Amino acid sequence: MVVSTDSLTRIVDGRVKSPMSVSELVSLYRDIHGFMAGHLYRGYEILLEMILNADLRFLSFTGNLVSTGLRGVIAQLIDEGFFDVIITTCGAIDHDIARSMGGGYYRGFFEADDEDLYRRGFHRLGNVFIDIKGYGVPIERFTHDLVDELVKIKREWPGYEVLWKAGEKLSGDQNSILGAAYRRKIPVIVPGILDGAFGTALYTRSRVSGFRLDLFSDMDLLANMVFKSKVSGALIIGGGISKHHTIWWNQFKEGLDYAVYITTAVEWDGSLSGAHPREAISWGKIKASAKRVTIYGDATIILPILAAALIEKMEEIRRRRA
Repeated sequence: MVVSTDSLTRIVDGRVKSPMSVSELVSLYRDIHGFMAGHLYRGYEILLEMILNADLRFLSFTGNLVSTGLRGVIAQLIDEGFFDVIITTCGAIDHDIARSMGGGYYRGFFEADDEDLYRRGFHRLGNVFIDIKGYGVPIERFTHDLVDELVKIKREWPGYEVLWKAGEKLSGDQNSILGAAYRRKIPVIVPGILDGAFGTALYTRSRVSGFRLDLFSDMDLLANMVFKSKVSGALIIGGGISKHHTIWWNQFKEGLDYAVYITTAVEWDGSLSGAHPREAISWGKIKASAKRVTIYGDATIILPILAAALIEKMEEIRRRRA
């Protein structure tokens, strides 16, 4: 990248104050600039412009995040109406259902003895301990009951409509991601929906109920949304199939206009998860003119800061417009 030295601005020494709003804190990151601080501020700028200007806004995230308290922040962003479509993994659905059903998720530690945990009846996801009794079987029961209700209406269902029905059942939980999506009627697209407890339970119940899952209708929905859009943007947290599905579909409108990646993955191994937005330009999945940034770091730290600043700023904008 060739940089004109004439366009450079000086780094400003930052100082915190008390009290300090989150918007002021994010502006402090702009002044600090090095090393990811400037990227975080740039992500805030891009997301704010995307929320205000894009007519199709994607939220993509991985399932591991839903096992943490970040679940509530994600649900809050959906309830705020910042996004038009969600693309995620079956793991996200599993954790959302399990937690809404009262499954035990506990503060643990990375250094735990996993054999001992298993004997005591816990799964481990990083430093989160999950009660085995509150995970697989409750998800299966919930899903089987859901399928039994669905087939009384019709046999064949698009995936996003199944998830809306699941969200309706979970809508009493204000921290449920599916519940928030149902309240906002925002489609949740899970391209790998069979890769988890929820998807497996759909399959097993279909053998006795005649239930059929129509994933092509999910693609029809995405196609209609993408082809009708003029300006699209995405907040992509983590990588894998949810990240790829998001940028894949946007190539059909010549690429995203806004893209913010939050990741801990590296690009030198050639993985999709670690690939920067600039690589997606070569595939036509992000426009060369797009406003884009990669923020390296733990989403459980970064996303609450971005969310609080965006909500604060949007409340200010709404007050001015009222």
